[in-house]
Amino acid sequence: MKEKTLAQTGQLRDLVREAAQRLSRAGIGEAHLDARLLLEYAAGVTAQEYLMDPFRELPEEKIRAYREAVVKRAMRIPLQHITGVQEFMGYPFRVNAHVLIPRQDTETLVECALEKLEPGMRVLDLCTGSGCIAASLYLIGREKGKVSQKSRFDASDISEEALATARENCQALGADVRLIRSDLFDGTEGPYDMIVSNPPYIRRAVIEGLQEEVRLHDPYIALDGHEDGLYFYRKIAAQAGRHLRRGGWLLLETGHDQREDVSRLLLEAGFACVQAKKDLAGLDRVLMGMYNK
Repeated sequence: MKEKTLAQTGQLRDLVREAAQRLSRAGIGEAHLDARLLLEYAAGVTAQEYLMDPFRELPEEKIRAYREAVVKRAMRIPLQHITGVQEFMGYPFRVNAHVLIPRQDTETLVECALEKLEPGMRVLDLCTGSGCIAASLYLIGREKGKVSQKSRFDASDISEEALATARENCQALGADVRLIRSDLFDGTEGPYDMIVSNPPYIRRAVIEGLQEEVRLHDPYIALDGHEDGLYFYRKIAAQAGRHLRRGGWLLLETGHDQREDVSRLLLEAGFACVQAKKDLAGLDRVLMGMYNK
């Protein structure tokens, strides 16, 4: 009997090995991990099932579905766009081509906001995208007893498609967040006690050098911070005071090299107690300021 080749076998171990090799050749760093995650997505095989029986044979239709998913990933389509989901702060968020895929870096922003959150606060998430910041802040805040009947959570975005995704996420997770179509503050209804935002902050000259998964698949408007990356920080810093109560907080995610520039913008706009917070990699990631004018 002729021995099966790697491309012909239906055993889990060989399928994952084949997929990992293909993804590695495509330049994907965590090729084996992505191969495993795609197996769970396309064939329904969990990590535990794979470890318990790596020699299990998959039926042909599941092999076909798995290989189709691997082909997409080898084309540098983000894993999250294939599976449609990204976990953030322990919650599953639907993602698509209309929203920035939530990053672990942004969890630092939510953690800082949770420290400031108090019952009854009015909170605005500016440039909400998938809604991951507002929804996580509401859900975890509720668990911690920091959300009351008087609390209000608003989330705004200029993109109707992004708002539709955020609405789907908030409804699925049970997050009581009011969604507003707005170009920054234009359609919002303050004053707020806290404003949080992860605005576009990548310099235009840098965008072309980003990974294909980001450059080709994240929305350009969610990346583009214009020439120096500070365009939206200038606008937010200049306008936020009109939408914050005295003593209210503005929390911004920033690029790792933008601390000094954004701090200066906040101080010039009347913010005091400007503080920085590093992410898990030890890089500057969040700037916070209290409006004191």
